[in-house]
Amino acid sequence: MENFGEYMKNLRDEQRLSLRDVAAQTGVSISYLTQIEHDRKKNPGPDILKKLAPLYNVPVRDLLKAAGYLEEVKPVLTDEEEVDMAFRYVMNDPRYKSGTRVKGELTPDIKRFIVEMYEKATGKTLLPGG
Repeated sequence: MENFGEYMKNLRDEQRLSLRDVAAQTGVSISYLTQIEHDRKKNPGPDILKKLAPLYNVPVRDLLKAAGYLEEVKPVLTDEEEVDMAFRYVMNDPRYKSGTRVKGELTPDIKRFIVEMYEKATGKTLLPGG
């Protein structure tokens, strides 16, 4: 993964937000945000990350992990469970419009295909090895 500052800048850019937008909506100063993005400040505290997460459309847990506050504990899931979890994430993304009409049962292969298309469209990695 890129360094934390680059990660935070990429998240902001993905949402098409300026530093002014973020500052206005979170109360975090532009200068502090700039220092974070340019790695001139250590990773911000959990209170700041909690303000940024909803605006950057990521779970607080992801920011806490990236900042080094949480160890990554990988649950042991079956392939089908991983696909199902990723599929639910895709279907809960309000910006995602699949435009497809699936008839019949959504098999794990169909769910995997939808998740892979989402990954390609958004640049996010939801499935291991993706």
